Amino acid sequence: MNDLLDFFDTILWSSILIYLLFGTGIYLTMRLSFIQFRRFRHLFSPALFTTGRDPRGMSPWGSLCLSLSSRIGTGNLTGVAIAITLGGPGAIFWMWVIAVFSMATALIENTLAQIYKGAGERGKFRGGPADYMEKGLGMRWMGILFSFLMVVSCGFVFSALQANSIAQASFHLLHVPHLTTAAILATMTALLIFGGIRSVIWLSKWMVPLTAIAYLLLAIWVIGHNIEKLPQVIALVFKSAFGLQEAASGALAYGVTQAITQGMQRGVFASEAGVGSSPNAAAMASVTHPATMGFNQMFAVFIDTVVICTATALIVLTSGVLDHPDAPFGIRLLQQAITPATGGWSHIALAVLVFSFAFTSISGNYAYAENNLSFVHRAAPYKLLIFRLMVIGMVFCGCLMELHIVWKLADIFMALMAILNLTALLLLSGVAVKVVKDYERQQRMGKIPVFNPDHFPELRDQLEPGIWDKKTSRR
Repeated sequence: MNDLLDFFDTILWSSILIYLLFGTGIYLTMRLSFIQFRRFRHLFSPALFTTGRDPRGMSPWGSLCLSLSSRIGTGNLTGVAIAITLGGPGAIFWMWVIAVFSMATALIENTLAQIYKGAGERGKFRGGPADYMEKGLGMRWMGILFSFLMVVSCGFVFSALQANSIAQASFHLLHVPHLTTAAILATMTALLIFGGIRSVIWLSKWMVPLTAIAYLLLAIWVIGHNIEKLPQVIALVFKSAFGLQEAASGALAYGVTQAITQGMQRGVFASEAGVGSSPNAAAMASVTHPATMGFNQMFAVFIDTVVICTATALIVLTSGVLDHPDAPFGIRLLQQAITPATGGWSHIALAVLVFSFAFTSISGNYAYAENNLSFVHRAAPYKLLIFRLMVIGMVFCGCLMELHIVWKLADIFMALMAILNLTALLLLSGVAVKVVKDYERQQRMGKIPVFNPDHFPELRDQLEPGIWDKKTSRR
């Protein structure tokens, strides 16, 4: 089983996805005139997070928190530690590279999600890649296939991965048996998801910012404790990224390949840009212009990967824990890195942070899965009940599964989703780029950008009636 998963993982990532992700990011960056650099200050504009006036959608702030709830998970903690262990410090450089170029990808995919969004249950906004595949490309079969992958990956595989991380952290840090963790976590998951997507949104709006701030404060404390090593660490990251550390040993090609593969894999897993998950959150927001959520989610990529993942990397690298030949792996590596600066309470702090990150990620992934389940057809109450019970079951089983298998399954499913989504957004990129430029044009005129479908004749008969008509867009 392990050999088979390793084979598919290697084929998808080393031979296909790295080039597709990197190429897409570069292509869109050039088409948008390096928008992530020239409009970087705009990412911090309050206008990107204020509430729209349409009661059918949630606020952009709520959408941002929901997307961050699935983004900021164990990939930012355990995943980064694993990337450094397997790919060396240079993996962090390539994580930054894919994050910067993926910001353009995030802008396009989330703008498309807003353009092609529709009304779901109770008239609330919903949408995502499956919707722009169906409406924009006229390929419902592609949307159904993507929805299936989203339901399986977000509902089951990713949830099992986050649950596994909680179980591993609870066992190694607090000595809690895996079975006990599985029972408690499954119960908490049931209480949350039976409250519906509204409960998930409520949890993400207060728990995600609080947990992120707490983790950054911890990172600042630990890095400050080892501040004299910071210049050497930064230099090491760049040297390792280009194989300068490995050149003397004759392992240059292998070292660079490992750094690129691990860095980009973890960067994509953390930011989710191009995978097609965050557009499910972006489509739920009420805004006057689709590109608003594109910039909103560019900010999410920056916070998730450039800020949170870098914090984890610097904690590990400045601590010097990797200098020991018997350095631990995964969450234990991170614990050993923070212990000298935090003392006896490091295991408790880290366990709480892992739980908070992973549990909000489980909740966010569930919201995406349910959203895609409703794309195929509106499930009867008993079908939704069965699905929720299956999600709870996977959370329970995830606590007991082998870590390697869970990570490989997550990587494979993420690769398959990304291939489908990137294909669709490249085919629709012309429309999205035109909408983004319309947003920028209105801003330069000193206006609050408002989307007028009449200015985009190519969208005629593709948009859902009543979503973007003139009256609605000016509310």
